[in-house]
Formats: sequence, structure tokens, C-alpha cells
Amino acid sequence: MPVLDLTELPQATPAYSPLIGLDLGEKTIGVAVSDATRTVASPLELIRKTKFTDEANRLFKLMEERNVGGIVIGLPTNMDGTEGPRCQSNRAFARNLIRLRDMPIAFWDERMSTMAVNRFLIDEIDMTRAKRADVVDKMAAAWILQGALERLRGL
Repeated sequence: MPVLDLTELPQATPAYSPLIGLDLGEKTIGVAVSDATRTVASPLELIRKTKFTDEANRLFKLMEERNVGGIVIGLPTNMDGTEGPRCQSNRAFARNLIRLRDMPIAFWDERMSTMAVNRFLIDEIDMTRAKRADVVDKMAAAWILQGALERLRGL
């Protein structure tokens, strides 16, 4: 299955199956999951990057435990809408996942997601830098997934 446009994701996934959202960082993968009605995204886990196969297996296990129907991956486009090396890396990650397991995957523009989450954690919660490091990527994944869910609701 090729990577889908976000608007095609609902037709490619079983009804009432949650979606997983990913924020792919250089050292970690933030993971978030939606509820079965695809209304609310919640931070789930932080996967430390080691070997792609190990990362993929952990992700597949999380998906199986929650009967996930598809994946939304954040695409870190530049502010002017162009794609840089990080976008290409995220696209390669999606292609490699599909090679291991055929599943519906779509991208969602994640511009400023980490910055927005950091600002929230600093301004609203007054969280220290050390504590933020443990939660920011999975919260950014929830931010990305929530944006995609809201877009899908607007269709």
C-alpha cells in the first residue's frame, strides 16, 4: 500500500480503529494514540532510536495491543512549505515500515509542533528542562495526531 493522502486514511482503515501518531526525532520517536472514535489524541510512549527493526517491532506491538488501523507521521516541512532532509528521512521511515507490514500511513504537517509543546510545558506547567526532555516528543506526537484528527473531522 502506498503512503496515502490524509483525506484517504479513513476509507483505508477499519471503522472505530484508533490511529497512532508519530513524531520522528533524531534520537527518539514520540508515539501518541487516538481513541476509537478518533476524537482525542493522547501521548503514549517514547521509543529510543537504536535499530530500525527494533523500533518497528515496538511500534507494531503497540499497534496490535490497541487494534490500531493506521499511522499518521509528522512531516517537518520548512516554514515556506518546502521539504528538507528531515522530511525525506520521515518519508523513508514510512516506506521502510510499509516494506515490513502493509498498512495505511499518511503524513501531517508538523511545523512548530515541538515548539508549541515546549511553550505549553514551560508557560502553563512550569516544567523543568530535564522533565520536558522525557515528555516533549510523545506530546508532540499527540499534537500532530490531534491536528490530523481535527482535519479529518472537518471533511
